[in-house]
Amino acid sequence: MTGLKLPISLEFFPPKTPEGTEKLRGVREKLYALKPEFCSVTYGAGGSTQEGTFATVGAIQAEGVSAACHFSCIGATKASVRTELATLKAMGVKRLVALRGDLPSGYGAGGEFHYASDLVAFIRAETGDDFHIEVAAYPEIHPQAKSPEADLQAFATKVKAGADSAITQYFYNSDAYFRFVDDAYKLGVDVPVVPGIMPITSSSQLLRFRTHVVPNPALDPAALAGLRRRHRVHQSLWPGCGVRLV
Repeated sequence: MTGLKLPISLEFFPPKTPEGTEKLRGVREKLYALKPEFCSVTYGAGGSTQEGTFATVGAIQAEGVSAACHFSCIGATKASVRTELATLKAMGVKRLVALRGDLPSGYGAGGEFHYASDLVAFIRAETGDDFHIEVAAYPEIHPQAKSPEADLQAFATKVKAGADSAITQYFYNSDAYFRFVDDAYKLGVDVPVVPGIMPITSSSQLLRFRTHVVPNPALDPAALAGLRRRHRVHQSLWPGCGVRLV
């Protein structure tokens, strides 16, 4: 295994200020040394960051790196999605991360798409094989899923609608990932399911994550409290703690 180089991708959040744009550009330049296969850019609830997302995707493409655009459909119409797909195609984007997405706070339900599988099917019908389509997978179960079985079936439906591969939500239980992949393959899923890794850089970040994942021993409240106490005294310990948890 010595010298094995695994392919990776990087995910960025679109900056909200000119200062943030410059800072992100500097971060990207440093991270390109890892030679990522592509870099993806997230898409805010209800498309709230569309302008920033598209601008960041364009900047990455201009830097000679393949970019993937997160693309959510909740609240969208077929006409708006068709227009955005045409824009991305004109930009030279070849990869999408197709998501249902979340509605902004206070925004009522609406739009012509209810599930990510609807979006995947629509993209395929409209653009054929113009885009490599990634979808999301949830080894520790989507928080809105009725059951693990229902969540797995929803994932299989997205793949059968035309997805080429999947990227998982971050997880801190490797057994959950391997079990998810095995169960998905039993349902006929035959696309790569790439594990998503979220680096841990602070105690507050870790506590926020705990509200979005299935509880496991690594995120036990008592253990987190102990880590936070250590963090107050030794801030330099957090990178090591993060590596052990991930």
